[in-house]
Amino acid sequence: MLGIFFSLIGLGLLAGIAVFAYLYTTTEVPQPEKFALAEKTTVYYADGTTAIGSYAEQNRSIISCEGLPDYIGNAIVASENRTFYTDKGLDLKGIARAFINNVTKGTRQGGSTITQQYAERYYMGETTSYVGKAREAIVAIKIAQTESKDEVLCNYMNTIYLGRNSYGIQAAAKAYFNKDAKDLTLSEAAMIAGIIPSPSTWDPADNADMAKSRFKRVLNIMQEDGYITAKQHTDAKFPQTAAVAQQNEYAGPNGYLLDMVRRELVQSKAFTKEDLDTGGYKIITTIDKSKQDLMQSIGDTRLDDMPESLQIGGIALDPKTGEVLSVYAGSDYLSKQLNNADQAVFEPGSTMKPFALLGAAQSGVSFDTLFNGNSHQHFTGLDQEVNNALENNWGNINLYQATANSVNTVFMNVNEHLTPKRTAAIAHEAGIQGDIDENSMYNVLGINALTVWDLAQGHSTIANNGVKSTLHMVSKVLDSNNKDMYNAPSKGTKVFDANDCALVQKAMQGTTTYGTAAGTSNMLGRPIAGKSGTANDEMASSFVGYTPSMMNVWAIWNPDDKGNPQAVPAFSGYGISSTGYPAHLFQEFMAQALQGTEVEQFPTAKDNGKIGGPDGTWGLGKGQSSGLSNNTNKQSTEDAQKQAEQDAQQKAAEEEAKKQQQAQEFAQQCLANPSYSTECPNYPGTTTGGDGNNGNNGNNPGNTGGNNGNNTGNDNGNSGGPGGNTGTNGVTQ
Repeated sequence: MLGIFFSLIGLGLLAGIAVFAYLYTTTEVPQPEKFALAEKTTVYYADGTTAIGSYAEQNRSIISCEGLPDYIGNAIVASENRTFYTDKGLDLKGIARAFINNVTKGTRQGGSTITQQYAERYYMGETTSYVGKAREAIVAIKIAQTESKDEVLCNYMNTIYLGRNSYGIQAAAKAYFNKDAKDLTLSEAAMIAGIIPSPSTWDPADNADMAKSRFKRVLNIMQEDGYITAKQHTDAKFPQTAAVAQQNEYAGPNGYLLDMVRRELVQSKAFTKEDLDTGGYKIITTIDKSKQDLMQSIGDTRLDDMPESLQIGGIALDPKTGEVLSVYAGSDYLSKQLNNADQAVFEPGSTMKPFALLGAAQSGVSFDTLFNGNSHQHFTGLDQEVNNALENNWGNINLYQATANSVNTVFMNVNEHLTPKRTAAIAHEAGIQGDIDENSMYNVLGINALTVWDLAQGHSTIANNGVKSTLHMVSKVLDSNNKDMYNAPSKGTKVFDANDCALVQKAMQGTTTYGTAAGTSNMLGRPIAGKSGTANDEMASSFVGYTPSMMNVWAIWNPDDKGNPQAVPAFSGYGISSTGYPAHLFQEFMAQALQGTEVEQFPTAKDNGKIGGPDGTWGLGKGQSSGLSNNTNKQSTEDAQKQAEQDAQQKAAEEEAKKQQQAQEFAQQCLANPSYSTECPNYPGTTTGGDGNNGNNGNNPGNTGGNNGNNTGNDNGNSGGPGGNTGTNGVTQ
């Protein structure tokens, strides 16, 4: 019986040897697994150093091991495979020990060398079957015969999972100690090496006792095997690890940026989604971090009575290059993936009028041509009359005034001459990709839904003097060796005449001086071209504005729970009209974004068109009974500007009166209580002058009477300031 038993064992061994020999002959070292070579791709701001986030199937950064301290590799050898430098790829004792454990205890125990683990991770993928393990062992033997120990160890360190979603020593160094692998200390390397068998459960953040025990084990073996001295062992202290990072890279506004960059590169056909997830690229964007932070802060601001449903979208860009500098797409990508900058749509309203205005310039129409700017007009093919905002009647005005004040009836007249098809074609030539109704006269009033990005693309071509530069967020893409893999398009396409665009820019400057956004240019201290827009039934509002080198577009809209548009109510003193919140957002952003930049002038425009157009039929027409000439039209523009200046002066006078009232109240407080403020002229210890004389007839200044006694009289009959008597009908000024 015993003989039969040994015979069976012998046959089993022979069969095993035969199978192993067959597998050895037929097994070749395969190509590396894709996941083993996969590296995360990092997306950076325009500075090329500040990260926005990354794309990754696995968080891995493959590095060269030449610059790593020896103790990093030695710590891993001490932890995982003490015979690594002497074995032939297999540890037969370890395999036998694992086999006995698996048979007697029914549990799986690893007996793999570093070379075997490397073969599994780098070439074959994870396997637990005996045949799979046999092939793994054979591949390990062949690797040991063809690759140096340094190569094997380096590739192992670059592929092994080390916890905290980090693959490879570089990612682990970042995850545990916020540093590069080359900067790890002996203690830090020993800690990471110690938890290799079970990094998720032995993470010091979850199981400090086990992590410390493994740390000591690694150091003991390193000293025993001569990798470190006794002093190094004694000096090594268990390191403090960084807190576990729980943040999702797509949380907050950065998720929008990452998604936009990915879509841009995939749509360019230069990369696939898988390429970006595994290629280890360095993507440099055009996004200026300071401007992005500024735009995000402005867009995130929610006024007290602003509807929760109100949506805001924004973009800033360089019209000369098409580089997007910042976007406002939303506050949190994880909460709402619909991007308010380039996906959500709204009706742009009158911000579409400049494309028809450009058509008038192309048709040879002088912008001094007079049009009927009154409400209650009828146009061919329309059943309903057309009105202006608030049903205003502007009288006979030219195209400059009509643009500045966004007069609907004038632009309907322009569109009637151009045809809606031509107006739509101009907008598309400028770069707008959204649908525009070619058969509707109302397309000039912005009835077709667009995105903020689309609107900015169209206007940027006019701002760039007729050269269309495709808007983009990616500047370039580098591989892991810093080799250029992709560069943004550098040349624009000439689509419009530069002078025609300059005429439109000139007309749009009226918007920010005396038009719907009056005072904007003065506030920013430079020429600004702008155009406001309000959707039909007050469903949305937008503003487009720019200098020659920076464009900023904002829009607001108010969808219901199902995404259907609804009216935007007035809030915090801002009406839905085109003079409202988007223009305020523009002013707030540009006031800070333009700080310290050179004041630029727009190109000089030459109005070579004819009054009434080449055929004399545009507007009121050449030789109409009005008899108005170019000079008369210019005078009309000057009158409008003069009125705007008078309004501004009146506003300034009102503000000054308010300041004087505050000064008077302060003076009265000081008179009642000299200790009210150290600024009081009669503050204890301060000598006060005599009385000022009375103001005459309520309009002339009183004489100075000691300190602060120069008070001007007016018809309000209030007292003079400290040191002055009550003037006849006088008030402090």
